[in-house]
Amino acid sequence: MQDSSTILLVDDEDSIQTLLTYPLERDGYRVVQARDGEEALRRFGEEPFDLVVLDVMLPRVDGLEVCRRLRAESTVPIIMLTARDDELDKVLGLELGADDYITKPFSIREFRSRVRALLRRAATPHFSSRRDEAIEQGGVRIDLLRRSVEVRGEASQPGVVFSRRQLLERLRGGSDYREPRTIDVHVRHLREKIEREPAAPELILTVRGVGYRFGEA
Repeated sequence: MQDSSTILLVDDEDSIQTLLTYPLERDGYRVVQARDGEEALRRFGEEPFDLVVLDVMLPRVDGLEVCRRLRAESTVPIIMLTARDDELDKVLGLELGADDYITKPFSIREFRSRVRALLRRAATPHFSSRRDEAIEQGGVRIDLLRRSVEVRGEASQPGVVFSRRQLLERLRGGSDYREPRTIDVHVRHLREKIEREPAAPELILTVRGVGYRFGEA
């Protein structure tokens, strides 16, 4: 049995609600259901949640808009569900702050793995074994305790190349079932926030065919 984490499950299909609620409850989670975007936002405001599972296609308020509103006020982990193999939905969801996405149809084993990974990641402070509370390198300061980033401080391991899969493993505790290219979306988003000129980055550099590295001071 897992801990008693509470999950908000948002999907307008009764069959999906039944299919996903049973294994989550069997794993020890408490599940609160919502069947449209307005109900999801209302329920989210009524009590704290540890994770939100959010379908893209919802009545009243669609899942992308729900994701945007939730992220504006909370860091709750969000898994988005999409019925289409639509790259635009995935990219938009990640840009709006979703932590992961799953394309229907998917296996229950995969779904449970994603849920466990996100809850574990949310409960474990990033790099908790590090002695330092902040990382600084070449223009970026990352405060791990406050989860803040200041431009023009430093970042760890300058010059070291990380593959997309390595980045997924460090960020999410594993890369199983995850599309490595989602890292590209996050990198683009980071560059827009911290680079002087995102189209000509100085801090987060691309190593073609491999991954990314921090620029050396």
